[in-house]
Amino acid sequence: MADNIARVLADAIATDPNRPLLTWYDDASGERTELSGATLANWVAKTANLLVDELALGPGGTAAVLLPPHWQSAAVLLGCWSAGLTVQPAGSPDTEPPGEVDVLFAAIDRVAEADAWSATDRYALALHPFALPLREVPAGFADYVTEVRAHGDHFTAYPPGGPDHTTLRARAATRAAELGISPGDRLLVDVDRYPDPLDWLLAPLSAGATLVLCAHPDQARLADRQSTERITHTLP
Repeated sequence: MADNIARVLADAIATDPNRPLLTWYDDASGERTELSGATLANWVAKTANLLVDELALGPGGTAAVLLPPHWQSAAVLLGCWSAGLTVQPAGSPDTEPPGEVDVLFAAIDRVAEADAWSATDRYALALHPFALPLREVPAGFADYVTEVRAHGDHFTAYPPGGPDHTTLRARAATRAAELGISPGDRLLVDVDRYPDPLDWLLAPLSAGATLVLCAHPDQARLADRQSTERITHTLP
């Protein structure tokens, strides 16, 4: 198997696919969503199959991801990487200025921003707590949740010679060490402070940690959440 991001996710869930891998909180809305490794892998596989089977994309393809940290954003990013695409993710300091990409994913409140990108295919996300579809789909976009559900639950990783993410994986491992993330950690991340997917997604997964992601965190709930979620490490 190529040294790709699909291996990062596969390794993260190998021990116990049914344990909570990613738990999402938004203290502004009161949302809490918990995904096992198997459930997240299912969303990732569906996304990769959408890209490969529906859009005929693969290694060498490009994607812009105009999404905030969120569990659905994790599925989109990991799906794009698993399909071998080069990704321009929101929140990363390495993201290039808007240009031409094969596919674009945007939160519903960022569809106007998406006009700066030239993309053959565009998907909008409501980021609804229960992954409900959009009530109204913006012109020029398809609804990600509606479209992705029609695709397969498993994605076969590319053989050697497929997408090579060696540099990206090395960066994730280095960043995990910088952030003090250890194998087996239950990691609490304030995603408002750490919006880069390298920090809130790839570095923890590459280190073998499970994730508790919090948007708009209520500091009054911090101690209780650390206890309830059995947090072993919090990003400073």
